[in-house]
Amino acid sequence: MSTKRELTTAQLQALEHVAQYAKSRRSEARQSLEDIFGMSNIGWETFENAAAKFKHNACVALHFHPDRPAAGKRSVAQALLEDGVYESQFVTRISNGSVTAYSGGARDLWEERLFGGAYQQEGVPDSDRPKYGALDFMLHPDGPAPRFGSCYFLLKPEVSSRCTFTYLDSHQDPKQRGTLAEFDDVLAALFTDAFILEYAIGERDLTPPRLIRRLQDCTDQPLGNLSDRNAGRNLNHYIEAQVHGPVSLREDADLLVADPSFKGTEIGETLQQLCSKYSIKLHWHMGFALRADEVPADFRGPGMPSLGRRIACGGFIDAAAIGAAVVDLRRDPDAWADRGSVDEVLQELKYMWHVLVRFGGPFGGGNTRSNS
Repeated sequence: MSTKRELTTAQLQALEHVAQYAKSRRSEARQSLEDIFGMSNIGWETFENAAAKFKHNACVALHFHPDRPAAGKRSVAQALLEDGVYESQFVTRISNGSVTAYSGGARDLWEERLFGGAYQQEGVPDSDRPKYGALDFMLHPDGPAPRFGSCYFLLKPEVSSRCTFTYLDSHQDPKQRGTLAEFDDVLAALFTDAFILEYAIGERDLTPPRLIRRLQDCTDQPLGNLSDRNAGRNLNHYIEAQVHGPVSLREDADLLVADPSFKGTEIGETLQQLCSKYSIKLHWHMGFALRADEVPADFRGPGMPSLGRRIACGGFIDAAAIGAAVVDLRRDPDAWADRGSVDEVLQELKYMWHVLVRFGGPFGGGNTRSNS
């Protein structure tokens, strides 16, 4: 299910719209790249070889929280196990970002701009809509965009050929867009940030020469043991990927990287069953844990410390503790009424996950606050 010829008319039109947009900006993008490479002593052939290798191996990660409630009183993990497909928010009606996937909603409007109205045509079903992920080539164990989930599927490289990309989140309506075949506009934005800021896609001290080496080398690196590697903690700065067409776990997912707080739990067992059923490799990353008394009041709002104390398990907050709070909120909203409406508390719990990613230490590794 990874080839363009299996896509619907609307999906092909969406891909073509973005490709043509990127092609119209190619000349400007290449001039920007040439200027940066001239000042960075990087030959154009070196860049082309690195870019070609990267495009051949580029993988997209789809982040998700496995313990969130889905339709039919199932968890997300159970739905994935039973259905074998990763659906868009327009189908699931759940999200770790903007919950506006309905006709006239914010997501619908920005998709209309981004894809030239391809998905707004009469008769196009919600199931045709793209799935959102992030391009993964820094290979941080917590994934390229952990704000959207504690676990992630890493898709096979061939799926990337039916993806569109934006430099940063599409809800910001970024100018830099492309497909894998028309990627210069996105790469120009990436190298510009590396040149001017020495920072890009959550990575500090990333200069153009170092970025070239990343493009050349990172796809050859084995994953190895993810549990003893430092997290990237990249909450805000990623290359968003929009996957057009179906995402079959059996055909399109290469591996699953999961949070260790789910080990030994019902959710963890479901994830293991899922990987066994669909022949997906399972890895566990280092996870995050934070003492409830170390939750800051100056990151995501002054209500975070009191929320942390409320949901902590054994004095600590981790991915599973936040998920358990979401489930309890859905089951008994009146018990949470002191903190606001269901939507308001869900937003707080979403922010608590951001706090955990930003400040949490490795799960099971002392569980102390860390900024590393």
